[in-house]
Amino acid sequence: MNKDAVEAKPMASLFHPDQVLKISGTDLLCDLDLTNDEVAYLLDLASHVKRAPKDYAQAFAGKSIGMLFEKPSLRTKLTFQLAIGQMGGDSVFCEGPIGVREPLKDIARNLDRWVNGIVARVYAQTTVEELAHWSSVPIINALSDAYHPCQALADVLTIREHFGSLAGRKLAFIGDGNNVAQSLMLTAVRLGMDFALGCPQGYLPDPDVVAQAEGLAAVSGATIQITHDAGTAIDSAHAVYTDVWASMGQEQEAAERKKAFHNYQVNEELFSQARPDAVFMHCLPAKRGEEVTDSVMESSRSVVFEQAENRLHAQKALLLMMLT
Repeated sequence: MNKDAVEAKPMASLFHPDQVLKISGTDLLCDLDLTNDEVAYLLDLASHVKRAPKDYAQAFAGKSIGMLFEKPSLRTKLTFQLAIGQMGGDSVFCEGPIGVREPLKDIARNLDRWVNGIVARVYAQTTVEELAHWSSVPIINALSDAYHPCQALADVLTIREHFGSLAGRKLAFIGDGNNVAQSLMLTAVRLGMDFALGCPQGYLPDPDVVAQAEGLAAVSGATIQITHDAGTAIDSAHAVYTDVWASMGQEQEAAERKKAFHNYQVNEELFSQARPDAVFMHCLPAKRGEEVTDSVMESSRSVVFEQAENRLHAQKALLLMMLT
């Protein structure tokens, strides 16, 4: 993106539905499918969409998205359906296993004749990658076992709203080095945020993702810290983030994980080791009394419902950049 050209135009014109920056790639399968400039632009566009939703009321007139969900959902399902509907488009929803009743390549080539884009919430990253291989319309990863890019975009938007900027802030993730942690790590460090992960042995993030994040951090000047001590990770953090200890598909590991993560609960004692102005974050749903206490969830510094709201605005911006 040409920064000088952008700065020469009035801010409102940058986000007119007919002039929205189109992303350079076709699909959003993982966080790195967006360039740094595209992430920065998307956050600005999401803020504009949030302030002036009526400006985009007909941006998707005549367009539709297909939603393929292998996993149950509240926030992802409703925010994507509301996003397309509030911009004048339509959505169709299918829930259940993908590629069982008929081959995945057949599903993809049916949908791309009916819809303008496909949003997929799946168990395996390979599923969205295969959808993208066979589909001629954009594929959006709405969660896989490796990444949750839509969540990370809403989260950094929320942090920016509270602190005014992202560079130099510290985000601490306490718990499993899972898909949410991996997307947050990749997204945070490329925007200049320091990232710390406090997790037990055996639950570290993918080494390849860590290596990618370290490369991004070297460019932006951010730092990455991975430790087995929750207190060390949370020290001086601006944002403290956690997630459930056993995600969907890991129910059989719940007892084992509860034991492994016993010392990683975000409670008032642990939260107090962050900055006094730190905010608490969670992608939801939360199991209160396990990964976080009710008192932290309900505290004045909890922004979990702001995060949930911002899923709508960030996903509107993403759809505008991919499908208009």
